[in-house]
Amino acid sequence: MKNLPHIIVVGGGAGGLELVTRLGDKLGKHGKARITLVDSVLTHVWKPLLHEVAAGSLDSNANEINYRAHARKHHYEFQLGSMGGLDREAQEIILEPFVNEDTGEELVPARRLRYDRLVISVGSTANDFGTPGAKEHCLFLDSLAQARRFHNLLLNAFLRKNYCDQDHRELAITIIGAGATGVELAAELRLASRELPVYGMSNLRSKDITITVIEAAPRILPALPERLSAAATRELEHQRVKVITGSAVKEICDGSLRLGEGEQEQILSSDMTIWAAGIKAPGFLAELDGLETNRSNQLVTEQTLQTTRDPNIYAFGDCAACPQPDSDRPVPPRAQAAHQQASALYKTLINWLEDKEPVPFVYHDHGSLINFSRYTTVGNLMGNLSGRSMYIEGRVARLFYASLYRMHQKALHGVLRTGILWLMDRISRALQPRLKLH
Repeated sequence: MKNLPHIIVVGGGAGGLELVTRLGDKLGKHGKARITLVDSVLTHVWKPLLHEVAAGSLDSNANEINYRAHARKHHYEFQLGSMGGLDREAQEIILEPFVNEDTGEELVPARRLRYDRLVISVGSTANDFGTPGAKEHCLFLDSLAQARRFHNLLLNAFLRKNYCDQDHRELAITIIGAGATGVELAAELRLASRELPVYGMSNLRSKDITITVIEAAPRILPALPERLSAAATRELEHQRVKVITGSAVKEICDGSLRLGEGEQEQILSSDMTIWAAGIKAPGFLAELDGLETNRSNQLVTEQTLQTTRDPNIYAFGDCAACPQPDSDRPVPPRAQAAHQQASALYKTLINWLEDKEPVPFVYHDHGSLINFSRYTTVGNLMGNLSGRSMYIEGRVARLFYASLYRMHQKALHGVLRTGILWLMDRISRALQPRLKLH
């Protein structure tokens, strides 16, 4: 075991977990390499589902993957810890001590792990752009813990509205940022406001819950085609979600926020404010023993996903800035990009063991889908031959949207187990409430 080449992957998100699964099944199972996954938490939930966990339309317990159990099935090791440093000369990563959050007791001391090849895929966090009051007064959806906290706060707000609101004041929920997460969260929250009265909150009326989405760009979903943006706007307005575009948030206070400046300034009341605008890579990446990073803390890589200053270290996913041929923009931070990069990096690491050249990564945009909870789904699919996009909506779009998660499950569990999980989901939906009530 000690003499085997050691590949360490830091970050068990969608791409990182898919990568160690494939490497473990290919190399770890047959004793060709030692594969280790490092993550600061014990379980994985597909990040595009966090807004559903937050709104209560998805039970995270039924969709979690335990890293230790998964590692045993797929022949890799799991180390619990946060990466706190890097020693490139010794080829070691430094893991911070693991501490009991309740007591402050150190459960696992700081330690070092030596690698032959290191892959960093730690994802991203929200970028509040230094907006005054954002850290203090906003909720975020970067992790499962944050999504669960949001859900508890949402249920408490609905309970107060149902039992303690004598003045019949509207409950104002504001989402800052109208990318995919913000738009989809708005639809899920509207569903929650309509479902909860069915489960005993008879004084709670959906029309008393105001949901507002704010976008600084001229339109929502600014990174996606204009036709898709227009369809999304119509659907949000149909679901009684207020859409404000072309107006940046200047300050966030307890119970309110300020938009614009001067004559354009306006103050909005907000009982719950969610920040979903912009992302950046974790700050510790900018201090990793001289590795090159950009203004968003992303590790700058070659097209092969090797970091520019160390060919033994790779980065991919949201935490990496990977160039593309004939384009001045790096690979976009999207789940499909991380999936494709994991596949390319898998081939590169297999080639490394066989003394072959790394595989240059080329991103293929397969389109975008936006899901409006149980109401509808809209999106565009890119044609493989013509390169043109095809607009879809309704049941067909919903089918494609659902298949994205099933593809992720297939990469982690295989076809048979994914089929079983799909059947279990169907049974659970038939037996359980349509909304998580605790």
